[in-house]
This record gives sequence, C-alpha cells and structure tokens, in this order.
Amino acid sequence: MTDHGLDRQWSARSLLGFAFPSMAMMVFMGLYTMVDTVFVARFVDSLALAAVNVACPVINITVGLGTMMATGGNALISRKMGEGKEREAREDFTLLILAGAAVGVGIAVSGTLWLDRIVDMLGAGDLLFPYCRDYLGILLWLSPANVVQTLFANLFVTSGRPGIGFGLSVLAGAANIVLDYVLIVTCGLGIRGAALGTGCGYLIPALAGCVYFSRPGKVLSFARPRWKWAVLRESCLNGSSEMVGQLSAAVTTFLFNRTMMELLGEDGVAAITILIYSQFLLNTLYIGFSMGVSPVIGFNYGSGDRERQRNVVRTCMGFITAVSLGVFGAAMAGGEGIAALFVPETSPAYSIAAEGFSVFSYSFLFCGLNLFISSMFTALSDGRTSAMLSFLRTFGLLAGGILILPRFFGVTGVWLAVPAAESVMFVASLACVLRVRKRYFY
Repeated sequence: MTDHGLDRQWSARSLLGFAFPSMAMMVFMGLYTMVDTVFVARFVDSLALAAVNVACPVINITVGLGTMMATGGNALISRKMGEGKEREAREDFTLLILAGAAVGVGIAVSGTLWLDRIVDMLGAGDLLFPYCRDYLGILLWLSPANVVQTLFANLFVTSGRPGIGFGLSVLAGAANIVLDYVLIVTCGLGIRGAALGTGCGYLIPALAGCVYFSRPGKVLSFARPRWKWAVLRESCLNGSSEMVGQLSAAVTTFLFNRTMMELLGEDGVAAITILIYSQFLLNTLYIGFSMGVSPVIGFNYGSGDRERQRNVVRTCMGFITAVSLGVFGAAMAGGEGIAALFVPETSPAYSIAAEGFSVFSYSFLFCGLNLFISSMFTALSDGRTSAMLSFLRTFGLLAGGILILPRFFGVTGVWLAVPAAESVMFVASLACVLRVRKRYFY
C-alpha cells in the first residue's frame, strides 16, 4: 500500500504541521501582492493606489479564465494518466496550454483596442483615467503570460512536482518586489513601472514552465496536440466554480470602487483599496490552511473513519476560531498602523481607511470559518453545497450589501457590507454543517 501520510491519528500539532506548507505559500503570495501595492502607494501617490484597484476586475477575469482551464484540465489530465492513457494526457495538456495562450492573446488584443472604453466602464474618473490606462495597458499585453503561468502553477502538481511551482512563485514574487523598487523608485516610471514589475512576475513561471515541459521523458511534457473541443469544453465546465469565484471578486471590487467614488471620490477609492488588500493578505492564512487540511478530510471521509473525521474537523474549527479572534484583535488595534503602511498619516485616504477599520474588522470574526466550511464541503466531494455557499457569500450577500447599505448609512454602510455579509454567511454555513453532519460523520 502506498504511504501517502494521510492514514494516521492527527493531533493539533501534526495537523497544523501538515497544513503549514500550503499556509506559507499562500501567505507569501499575499505578502508580495501587498508589498507591490505599498510601493505604488508610497512611491507614486494615492491616486495610483486607487487606479490599481479600479483596474483589478480585469485582472480578476484574466486569472479566472486561467484558473478555470487549469483546475478543470487538471482533473481531466489526472484521470487519463490514472487510466494509463499517458500519450493522450500529454496531447490534452499541450492543447490546454495552447488554448490558454490563445485566450491570453485574445484578451491582449481586444483589451488594447478598447482600452479607453474599458477604463471608462470600470468607473475611473478624470483623475484616475490616465493612471488606469497606463497600468492596464501594459498588463493587458502580458495577459498570455498571466494565463499560461496560472495553468503551469496547477499542472506542476499534476506532474508530481509541486515544489517547482512553489519555488517559481517565490522567485516571481521576489523579482516583482525588486523590480518595483528599481522601476518605480530608481527609474521613476511610476505606475507603468509597477505594471512592468508585475508583468515580469508573470513571465518568469510562464517561461520556466515552457522550458521544463519541453523536455521529453517526464510524467507530463509537450506533445503534438490533437484538436478536441470536448477536452476544452470539459475543462471549462469542471473549473467553472473557480471562474465564478474570480468573477465575483471582480464584481464586488467594481461595486466598492463605484460606491466610494460616488461618496468620497478618489481618496475613498484609495481607502477601500487599503482595506481590500489587507483583507486579502489576512484571508490567505485561512485559504492556505483549508487547502492543506482538505486531503485529510477527504481521506477520512473515503475511509469511513468517523472518530478521526470528528477529531480533524473539530481541531480545524478550533484552530480557525482561535486565529480569527487573534486577527480580529490585531485589526482593531492595528488598523491605523496598517493604513499608515500604504499612505502618509496626513493623507485624506489614511483618515478614511483608519476609520473604516473600526467597522470592517468585525468581518474577521467570521470569514475564516466561512472559507473553511466551503472548502470542507469541496473536500467531501459536495461541490453543490460548496458552490452554493460561495455564490451566496459573494454575489448574494456581499454585492447586495454594497448596493443597499450605503443608501441608509452612507460611508459607514460600505464598511458594514463585509461584516454583515460574513455574519449572515456564518449562520448559513453552520446550518449546512449541522444539516449533513450525520452524512459526513463529523
């Protein structure tokens, strides 16, 4: 029997140790994304910071398309490898990479042709328009690399080499940070320098993946592809839930930006950018932990070991609860310090963001458990419940809160939207957990 390390008793320490690599990878990715934003805010200005967030929905959609093809294609290719159809798996793998590159080229060309219209549709005002145009114009041309590196990041795991994917992510992140300093500070390229630094971060794993998979004799390598619509269709359908997740992030970011532009102008958009990126960094801890423990939950469910399953799920719930209380306390106490990392204390955006943290921080009490519960249902192969919870949390509750609450409470309603959505979602998540606890014996 293969020793996969999952068939054992789990203590809190061993479970946390098992999940630690995934947590570290996600936190690192969150950190370099946040550092990238800090460089823009500190060494350009708060208008550039706001412009990055205004352009974010386009990046979300690009990443979503790559993730959809990658996760769906991953399942398809893995299945064929398990069936002994290795040549067909390599053909499908090559087809997916070529299709991803084609999608990226399509985004680059169409985005450049209609760049001004896209920036206008994103809600950039007169002050933000030139910043958004410079930033998005460069990143759109690097869309093929963005899509392809997203595909490779997932398919390195399929090929049995997840360490290479992680190493390339670290290298890309480090290069992004160094290039941000050189291009923004030393060369004085402003927001265009930030876009070039981010784009080079896309190119490193994309080019390295092309070199790695070009060498024959590996579990996965490039082969002469066969054009099969069924492969592309199945990959996109399998990965559609990941696309929904990125699409919902694009929609809610757009709604936040539009609402704050109407209420407080560009400084308001800069302030909500600070809170969104801070939330993203803190949420990576929960996402990484959930990714790390999912195989354990799925294995225990498959083996039918009720006692281990209850122990693991309760340990996870306890850990997430403890971390959530700690994060909430840190956000309440250090909100002003976090805002000061991005913009000077004399900036209007600082005052708006610091005030927002006092309300926004309550979301950290619930979001960790909501993310874990949704991930747990995915691990239990209950994709319908997981997708329903994700859709309700983002498109239903959060988008609804952004549209409705500011009408009654003004700017405070914007800050309330996330904690209100997370608290209602917490009740719904617990109801789902209790409803099927006997089926999944936790």
